[in-house]
Amino acid sequence: MSLQDSLRWVWQALRAQRLRSLLTLLGMAIGITAVSLMSALGEGVRHYILEEFTQFGSHLLAVTPGKTETFGIGGMLNTVRPLSLADAQSLSRLNGVEQVIPVVFGTAAVKQGGRSRHSNVAGVGPDAHSVWQLKLAQGRFLPQDPFDNARPFAVLGSTLKQELFGEAQVLGESVHIGSMRFRVIGVLAPKGQFLGTDLDDSAYIPVSRGLKLFNRESLMEIDIVYSPGISPQLISSRVKQRLMARHGLEDFSLITQDEVLKSLDEILQMLKYAGGSLGLISLIVGGVGILSIMLITTHERTQEIGLLRALGCTSAQIRNLFLGEAILLALAGCLLGLSFTALLLLLCGWLLPELPLTLPAQMVLLALGVSSLIGLLAGVKPATNAAALDPIEALRQEG
Repeated sequence: MSLQDSLRWVWQALRAQRLRSLLTLLGMAIGITAVSLMSALGEGVRHYILEEFTQFGSHLLAVTPGKTETFGIGGMLNTVRPLSLADAQSLSRLNGVEQVIPVVFGTAAVKQGGRSRHSNVAGVGPDAHSVWQLKLAQGRFLPQDPFDNARPFAVLGSTLKQELFGEAQVLGESVHIGSMRFRVIGVLAPKGQFLGTDLDDSAYIPVSRGLKLFNRESLMEIDIVYSPGISPQLISSRVKQRLMARHGLEDFSLITQDEVLKSLDEILQMLKYAGGSLGLISLIVGGVGILSIMLITTHERTQEIGLLRALGCTSAQIRNLFLGEAILLALAGCLLGLSFTALLLLLCGWLLPELPLTLPAQMVLLALGVSSLIGLLAGVKPATNAAALDPIEALRQEG
């Protein structure tokens, strides 16, 4: 039997049982759709979260006050000493440090005229807008005043400006933040949210004024931008030595952006694979469906197998015909599932445009390979049974 005759026989066999073949295809398609969609969603969420954490630039090192240590059996000591503006100024003079941004953060009432809004207030250094990639829509950002003696200027987020001033001119106007008065010198372009914090509904003031506003002695964080040519380990070592020399002990914590991104990426990769594994269960169910249908088909077409053997088909040819039928069912189900996945991804892209959802080419190839393998495995038993039938006994049996 030629390859063309074999393909024609497989096609006619599937057409003869249209409803059964369609249901088997749907079972396989659902499995492929589940695996592909879960993988695409997992990869999309992974890229989205990593982009959220890298939108404020790269080569960042964060210093936070306090360090938890364990002494003896079950004893823990939490040492918390202030991170001061003097610490930030000292770190800015380290070799390899390009920018230092002391940070204190909280919420306060922002008032202008008869309007008031409870908003986020960030006390920051003058380089915060370039490090955090905040773009200006009007005016300028905080000037390069000394950390500990900055003038009472404020920069407003786009939402806060709109709520307090509407379309009116804002530059040069005064606002009250808490009990302190500031002059507005800039308005930021829309930035959106970061981990649930609305950056547009925020006011940015000098860090020394922020410490007074929130009645704090310690900075909440010092962000350090270091040169691209320096390794995170080297800059961490220099920062650690400088602060230990100033404080006398290691009463602070260092977190590099690379460490955060690496940990996040590992967690998100695990979640992606876990989601794909859950979808794989549906794919296995689809393979079981092919196995069941092929076993039933083998029993129902016993006379047909006997006739083929009587016409000269070998056992190997009979086996290959049934294997081809199972593989064709699996591949057709795979293509149908990938089509379903593409439609669902288009729908998700329309409903959630900010979430990057794509179906990688390697995922398509993997789906085709896995479906072929499942079809092959599901067809082995029925094909072996069909090839082992005695032609004379097969012809005698009633279909």
